[in-house]
Amino acid sequence: MKINGKPMRTIWLAADGRSVEIIDQTRLPHELAIATLATVEDAARAIQTMQVRGAPLIGVTAAYGLALSLHNDASDAAIERAAAFLLKQRPTAVNLGWALATMRVALRDIPHERRITVAYQTAAQMADDDVETCRNIGAHGLALIEDVARRKPAGQAVNILTHCNAGWLACVDWGTATSPIYQAHDKGIPVHVWVDETRPRNQGAALTAFELGAHGVPHTIVVDNAGGHLMQNGKVDLVIVGTDRVTSNGDVANKIGTYLKALAARDTDVPFYVALPHSTIDWSLDDGMKIEIEERATDEVLRMQGRLDDGRIVSVEIAAPGSPAGNPAFDVTPARLVSGLITERGVAPATDEGLAALYPERAKRA
Repeated sequence: MKINGKPMRTIWLAADGRSVEIIDQTRLPHELAIATLATVEDAARAIQTMQVRGAPLIGVTAAYGLALSLHNDASDAAIERAAAFLLKQRPTAVNLGWALATMRVALRDIPHERRITVAYQTAAQMADDDVETCRNIGAHGLALIEDVARRKPAGQAVNILTHCNAGWLACVDWGTATSPIYQAHDKGIPVHVWVDETRPRNQGAALTAFELGAHGVPHTIVVDNAGGHLMQNGKVDLVIVGTDRVTSNGDVANKIGTYLKALAARDTDVPFYVALPHSTIDWSLDDGMKIEIEERATDEVLRMQGRLDDGRIVSVEIAAPGSPAGNPAFDVTPARLVSGLITERGVAPATDEGLAALYPERAKRA
């Protein structure tokens, strides 16, 4: 996508051909800062501190992190150590494990002296594949938006509510939930996006609004608890969210608060769709309640980052001093609340049979 008219991805190989550069998303929307990853520790820190976030981007970052680790030691044992180190940084995002497994398979039979080259090639291909996958997700989701647009008065916008950031900042480009929106906008279909602020890290207000604005997509930031009200009053035509993990039966783990949006959508007959690449499907699980839910630092709840009028970016305390806090990063939306799963191969019912029909080669191995 573009920032200030310049095409950008979220991650790319630096000019030195060794280190990796990323958009530091902890600085957005106030500053577009580029961070350099020179070691596997840098990659792990970027994942853990959410300089990069979103399941697809986490996976690609981990792949590059494994490639970086080989400069010190390209042995089988070192690869396993680096993979285990990266894997523990964000346990809910299944793309992390998928990307590392893909890298390990790619390197398994490669002579040690060629492993660095192959690792970088594999990570780069993974990034390119993610772009094409997200483009295809968008094409299938676009059909859903077009269908709604045909049923509305000419020129009236299709109102879409989204949660957290499942945009191009969560992937390498295009995004998952936002890809259909961008493609509809580029095609001239009037769209308007309700952007949940998405506490506690405000990824909707800080990231989704940032990228939608950069692309010229009309949008409005709302507090997290406004979604039900908007749906009750006929102001939402579709809900489209992303996901960090989908089980084989269609249960969806996504940013905390997604479940409540799905409940409100079901109660008001608003279609609730989830956009995802194949790498986000966990074929080893058939029940979303078995997904490990990441618990993050309580400071994310008790404090908030923002920019002062003088331009300084500061973190301020927003809670009563001494108050305890909990911070589950994700919740699970049962498949029964999901209208459909928008994938790069098409839109599937959120069922075992629906996913198996789109991915028969994976379902047979599960």
